[in-house]
Amino acid sequence: MAQHRRPRTTALALGVPLVLAAAGGLAHGFLPGSQPAASAATTAAPSWATATADGFASVNALGQNGTYGGRDGRLVTVKTLADLEKYATASEPYVIVVAATITMDPVGKEIKVQSDKTIIGSGTFGQIVGGGFFLGAGVHNVIIRNLTIRDAYQGVWNDKEHDFDAIQMDGAHHVWIDHNDLRHMADGLIDVRKDSTYVTVSWNKLSQDNKAFGIGWTDNVVTDITIHHNWVRETEQRNPSTDNAAHAHLYNNFLEDVAGTDINSSYGNYSRGATRMVLENSWFQGFKNPVIKDSTASIVQKGNTFVATSGRNESGGTAFDPKTYYAYTLDRTADVPALLKSGAGPRGSLGTTTTATTKAAATTLTVAKDGSGQYSTVQAAVNAVPAGNSSRVVISVKPGTYRELVKVPSNKPHVTIQGTGSSRGDTVIVYNNASGTPKPDGSGTYGTGGSATVAVEADDFQARNLTVSNDFDEAAHQDIAGQAVALRTAADKVFLDGVIVSGDQDTLLVDTAAKEKLGRVYMKNSYVVGNVDFIFGRATAVIDKSVITLKKRWNGTSAGYVTAPSTAANRKGILIANSTVNGDVSSASFYLGRPWHAGGDATLDPQTTVRNTSLSAAIKSAPWTDMSGFSWKDDRFAEYKNTGAGSGAASSERPQLTDAQAAGQEIADWLGDWTPSAA
Repeated sequence: MAQHRRPRTTALALGVPLVLAAAGGLAHGFLPGSQPAASAATTAAPSWATATADGFASVNALGQNGTYGGRDGRLVTVKTLADLEKYATASEPYVIVVAATITMDPVGKEIKVQSDKTIIGSGTFGQIVGGGFFLGAGVHNVIIRNLTIRDAYQGVWNDKEHDFDAIQMDGAHHVWIDHNDLRHMADGLIDVRKDSTYVTVSWNKLSQDNKAFGIGWTDNVVTDITIHHNWVRETEQRNPSTDNAAHAHLYNNFLEDVAGTDINSSYGNYSRGATRMVLENSWFQGFKNPVIKDSTASIVQKGNTFVATSGRNESGGTAFDPKTYYAYTLDRTADVPALLKSGAGPRGSLGTTTTATTKAAATTLTVAKDGSGQYSTVQAAVNAVPAGNSSRVVISVKPGTYRELVKVPSNKPHVTIQGTGSSRGDTVIVYNNASGTPKPDGSGTYGTGGSATVAVEADDFQARNLTVSNDFDEAAHQDIAGQAVALRTAADKVFLDGVIVSGDQDTLLVDTAAKEKLGRVYMKNSYVVGNVDFIFGRATAVIDKSVITLKKRWNGTSAGYVTAPSTAANRKGILIANSTVNGDVSSASFYLGRPWHAGGDATLDPQTTVRNTSLSAAIKSAPWTDMSGFSWKDDRFAEYKNTGAGSGAASSERPQLTDAQAAGQEIADWLGDWTPSAA
């Protein structure tokens, strides 16, 4: 049986909601780091704030015309449990953007949501830990979207004592549950109970739970429900269990029981009592008893696919035609697994606010080597940014190679350096200092940190669509120390989006302004190239959806270390997720990491986690090693569900996170109250 961790009991994020009045009574909140529009009348509500449900939740009934949530109210952004509860339980309508990981206190708390609410996660960073939401009798017109709700599990698999659901409704109507990731709860993930009706559940991931989704629990045959495009995996029962539903329309769902895991399905879609169910174009993989029904219930099956299933697969009776209630379009059954693996769960495009007026408010400085811009060097543009600037400055750099040193000082936050070429490689900032390179003024050598081609010391920095490189010629300069940093960050909220950071030894230094200060770095859709300790430092850093390219040393040999964290004991270190590690080097020649106790500091607790990442054969079977007398086993090094020739099973030399541990080592756990967004 999978093991689950007890959730934390303190909130990870602090903040106050941001509420701005707008014309016509509609208000718009802006995420941290963005600027409000000069006039609310010039801004339009983002499409996700006015979205309406499909399926049965779209049907006009019980005095409610479809399901549109809080679109007629104000938009607020919340980061704390107190603020989330304040707005979710209010009598007036709200669009509530959850922009942090919020931990329920006490564990198992379910916020009693009132009518006319949209609760939506900001990008992929809105998370509810250790509890969920409750919609009571008469509550209506509620949308819950784009959230991760997880980890109320209390250590008992078939828990009869704790009714800690992700989303529970008792007598509610017109509810849309969409694009959520629901897992690791103490009872069920979704309960639609006590005559709740006009409900649509779409595009969600439901996983790692005993009971996934229960519907019914009265003798009344009332509930009308649509369940489409959900990925249900590694759940034992109620997938869903549908009891006495007047109309249950299930289509384009993907039910997956992964072979060889501790969680095994007991049944899939279950039609109980007087339920009438239509089940269309769904894919069942590895499930026991994939479709079952009571003798009194009906199931009409159309176009479903069953792979490696066993046991009962039943249909019979008469049902209904869903198109008499609402329009819908079926996807091909063969497309369902891939469609849902890529499309179910929270989306980065939902719950984020970047308006046209917000973009217009930014100052743009242009750089071009040929003199066609305002400046011919990047550093000249940085120098032109006023000290203490309070709004975004975009330094737009035309294609070319800029051989220079660039430093963004701490008193110039909110700077973006962005290449304007068609690819990352068109705009290159490069220099060749190493740690042992003598300074021109004769005051010594640069040292590792001082060797950086680009040094970022200002908070809320972004780099996009360019290359930062250190091309120090190690072969020609064996007489001096060869640590040569391409990019050094020593700030908080550094967003590296679509960049290449290239060097040999010590390529990417993710640092903080001081040992006691937090420094968060988020890199996505990027490349990091190097060979020795080439992702290193004490920052809380995420490498997401990127390629880490292993490079041979100056003499043609293959040997190296990907990471060298020097994390403080109470901080998160380096997280590599959803990425690829490869390169033209020898098999079994690279370690994933080693502990850097900078300055021999024994109080440090270095951390690297590599998860959901493809590892080439270049990675050693024992991928961690000691450094400077410090054992990696005394610090924090682990993997989770990596793939590829360089991955391996758990052993004393290769720690693997449990599912419960992995639930606490996700991107949002690293970034806390910060939601990176393009600016």
